[in-house]
Amino acid sequence: MLYAILCYDSEDVVGAWTKEEDEAAIKRLEVVEEKLARQGRLGPVARLMPTTAATTVRKGREAMIIDGPFAETKEQLLGFFIVDCASLDEAIETAKELGRASSSAGAYEVRPLMVFKPNDVTRTDEVRA
Repeated sequence: MLYAILCYDSEDVVGAWTKEEDEAAIKRLEVVEEKLARQGRLGPVARLMPTTAATTVRKGREAMIIDGPFAETKEQLLGFFIVDCASLDEAIETAKELGRASSSAGAYEVRPLMVFKPNDVTRTDEVRA
């Protein structure tokens, strides 16, 4: 079963990291990613650009275009991992491992995926951010 592990944190805190702090955080996460890749369980990984680069399309009779994210929250979705896990328990353990590798508080949301285009979603040779 594929799971999305969504990474939430304070964009202000993470955005204030120095280049060295950011690179160190990425290196810690790469240890977990490399382990998952060796096990054949890691799918696409993406780091999202800041919410200031976001555009929201609000549904309605006529679509409304809004700069930035729709919701004002203290934590923003910063990125995600797609991981193949045998069970929800294994996905939770993987999220805990990613959390231990992370250098900030934040949260990891675990959500099972329904794959609509398996050839697009499960490719592991995609560019990773």
